[in-house]
Amino acid sequence: MNQSSVKKRVVVTGMGMVSPLGMGVQESWDALVKGHDAQAPVDRFDITGCRCQTAASVRLPENSRNIEGKIKHWPRATQLAIPAVEEALNQARWLDTSGHFAGGKLRMSLGTTGGGMEFGEEFLRKALVGKRFGQLALAARYQPQQQALDLQEYFGFSGPVMTVANACSSGANAIGHGADLIRAGEEELVLVGGFESLSELIYVGFDCLQALSTEKCRPFDLNRSGLMLGEGAGFLVLESADSAERRGAKILAYLTGYGHGTDLHHLTQPSPDGETLAKVMRAAANQAMVTSGQIGYVNAHGTATLMNDAAEVASYQDFFGTDLPETKISSTKAAIGHALGAAGALEAIFALQALRTGKLPPQLNNQSPLPEIASSLTGTRDVLRTNAHVMSVNLGFGGSNAALIFSAHE
Repeated sequence: MNQSSVKKRVVVTGMGMVSPLGMGVQESWDALVKGHDAQAPVDRFDITGCRCQTAASVRLPENSRNIEGKIKHWPRATQLAIPAVEEALNQARWLDTSGHFAGGKLRMSLGTTGGGMEFGEEFLRKALVGKRFGQLALAARYQPQQQALDLQEYFGFSGPVMTVANACSSGANAIGHGADLIRAGEEELVLVGGFESLSELIYVGFDCLQALSTEKCRPFDLNRSGLMLGEGAGFLVLESADSAERRGAKILAYLTGYGHGTDLHHLTQPSPDGETLAKVMRAAANQAMVTSGQIGYVNAHGTATLMNDAAEVASYQDFFGTDLPETKISSTKAAIGHALGAAGALEAIFALQALRTGKLPPQLNNQSPLPEIASSLTGTRDVLRTNAHVMSVNLGFGGSNAALIFSAHE
């Protein structure tokens, strides 16, 4: 690990999650490594006429603090984000006894694609039938910057906000951007992550693209038939190592590498040669000062669509080369679905948990694995090899690619 500059080292001091598998990191992780998946019939909006009828939804507890009072009128995206942020800030010891942020100002780097999309849908429904009451509130809280303002209001802090809407790599890019701010010396502390709630427009849009599977989601399977949509929120507290050490905070891991790039191949399809993703992984590895052989686990993008998985496998062959058979890979989208703007954040946390626990999420639903990657796909008994680093990768519409590398705290 590069120890040359203490101020430029980026550490993780807190993480929080709300996923279709559970409320909180531990509950979600335990279910994931046990091989559970959250696929269930969609019951939050009308999907009459859709080919697919299932998704992975978060079940917020009815007595949850974050859906009481005025907050119950806030967008679902905010309601998902609040408990994830609370868990992350609490673990990092940045909350006071009243549950507010104890540091005054806090910069955020957030990823999403839909924001409060359901408010926009309700606005349109009312407009089409001539209803005007309540339209202003719907229009105001539809915008994704409103969810950032909601978080600031709820936790009592202020500060600059960067919202990344870079399709399915948004969450990873938001984390990487926050890390860049710390490495450059612009910030000592950044709250990073992504949030996404299932909405009718997004669901029906993917169904129209025939990208959704009517069966189980089978990443890296010869008979894969499409993705499963999901939702959730994942957040990390990133700090400079200096800041964490001054506070005596527990360092969970180092964020040692970040790479990103765009292949400009197609609006929705990745470049089939996987060349850009391979370059992005190399950029992350170079920043982390590790070789491909030192990366023991990859949380793959793995959407289970024909184009994505084939391109992704090509990129792994390119980047890992002869190290590929020794590298363990799995796509956790088979368990929690594709959470779009939140995917990169949720999956980065799963990679972090693999680093911290040594356990690896098994590749679910894979019956006939792609031969090129078959030996790398994780099984139920696989563990992370000693002293290995972990990586999380994401690809988005428009050819966006991102990779994050996490390394253990010594």
